[in-house]
Amino acid sequence: MSHAKPKTAVVTGGSAGIGAETVKRRAPDGGRVITGARRVARLEALAGELPDHEIIGLPLDVTDAASVDAFVVAARDRAPDGVHLLVNNAGGALGTEAVESAVVDKWQEMYEKNVLGTLRMTKALLGDLEASGDGHVVNVGSIAGFETYPGGAGYTAAKHALRALTRTLRKELLGRPVRVTEVAPGLVETEFSLVRFDGDAEKAKGVYTGMEPLLGEDIADAIAWAASRPSHVNIDEILIRPRDQAAATMVHRRSVDE
Repeated sequence: MSHAKPKTAVVTGGSAGIGAETVKRRAPDGGRVITGARRVARLEALAGELPDHEIIGLPLDVTDAASVDAFVVAARDRAPDGVHLLVNNAGGALGTEAVESAVVDKWQEMYEKNVLGTLRMTKALLGDLEASGDGHVVNVGSIAGFETYPGGAGYTAAKHALRALTRTLRKELLGRPVRVTEVAPGLVETEFSLVRFDGDAEKAKGVYTGMEPLLGEDIADAIAWAASRPSHVNIDEILIRPRDQAAATMVHRRSVDE
């Protein structure tokens, strides 16, 4: 019988989509899940869905250094056995403007959420992860970190930067007890497109029309699989697309008769 201490995972952006599904997937595996987001009521509702598991929801805005600091202090108070896993999931895309029509504020917000938010969280918790003796950083990237496409320069630039951060961190931590993984999804049906199109539900729905996208739980399964490998095994990156998508802008769509 194993007497290993249950591990504590921290998941950012846990109020919806991939983040929420990751919390649901991690909690039944045992241990504690501490999740942060701006929509704290959603975190409380999520914890209520799994009353038999220890899910702690805390306010967090990864674009705000003070919010990150407060979150980390609160997380440490609630994790006396340390933090073992950090899932940097908070991020997202805004708009589809061409470079010549770029909205600089949107670019800045995407960089803050996808890159600097990941940096802030990783820097704040890296010492805790190393001290656990078996730490792991999982960054949720995107196929946008591997490809570019018209109208997506701001988002692809941010996700390329996130991938560079992840690959650099992997090298810098060589020889230390912290694994580093990037999970890079293609089309996943979450609130992603709704946010990107500024709440336009019809446009958001059109992204997935006629094809079968990935679901948040598919990505949560990939994260859980990478995190559950033996500690000597590092899954550097997982690139995962739906069968109906071969590239960012190459999607097979069926007619209503198919």
